[in-house]
Amino acid sequence: MTLRFIGTTSDEGDCPTLYDIPETDEVLVQGDRETDPEHLAELRDVKPSETFVRVPRSLLVRYAPRTDAPELRPFSSIAHLFREFRHTAWRLETRRGYASDRRSAKWGRWQAGEDVAAEPSSWLENVAEQTGAGKRFERVRLVDEPATEGQRFLLASAPGNVQAGEDIRHLTRAEAERLRLPDFDFWLFDSKILARFAFDEDDTTLGVYVTEDPTEVLAACQARDAAWHHAVPTAEFGVRSTM
Repeated sequence: MTLRFIGTTSDEGDCPTLYDIPETDEVLVQGDRETDPEHLAELRDVKPSETFVRVPRSLLVRYAPRTDAPELRPFSSIAHLFREFRHTAWRLETRRGYASDRRSAKWGRWQAGEDVAAEPSSWLENVAEQTGAGKRFERVRLVDEPATEGQRFLLASAPGNVQAGEDIRHLTRAEAERLRLPDFDFWLFDSKILARFAFDEDDTTLGVYVTEDPTEVLAACQARDAAWHHAVPTAEFGVRSTM
């Protein structure tokens, strides 16, 4: 069961960090081990399996979960948000490939060397409609070095999204790890609603966890700000990736 990074108050990769343990109601706390013998002597009901760590109070105040974990929902349950959001729909893409891309007819045409950037779709029609109304569609995509086949497909497709009105930027995975960005995909609507993706081992979308919990939304907003500041626009990144 993979841990999910929640947040940290460390700017230099020190210790204090919180992780969610999926499918449980527990979190994992990372911090410096308590070694003060006087403190250890005062602890109560200690089991042999237990250990104790120190973390700054600000870590718990900022990131400790305050609501019940959301249930997994079909992705289709948030389809309306892509039309009804008020100002910004923002996406972080972290995976090395997506089953939905590989199963599309567009994938085969791309592998055959065709230009797939200009193909019309209902997604692009909605992007054009919403951005024409003054809203923003934005996303940051992580890219490995070298880029995977799935990432090259998305790089080839991106110009069509950009022409429709999406602002798509790219960030190397090494830089994302340096920035300590989350390792999961999500959509963030109006800095208020967070939809976090769940995938199986074959990159198939299982659904989304939707929440307005202030703690989770704040962490997503902080990740967005860091990623957006360092990410490279599609046209510029495309040139770099072919050099």
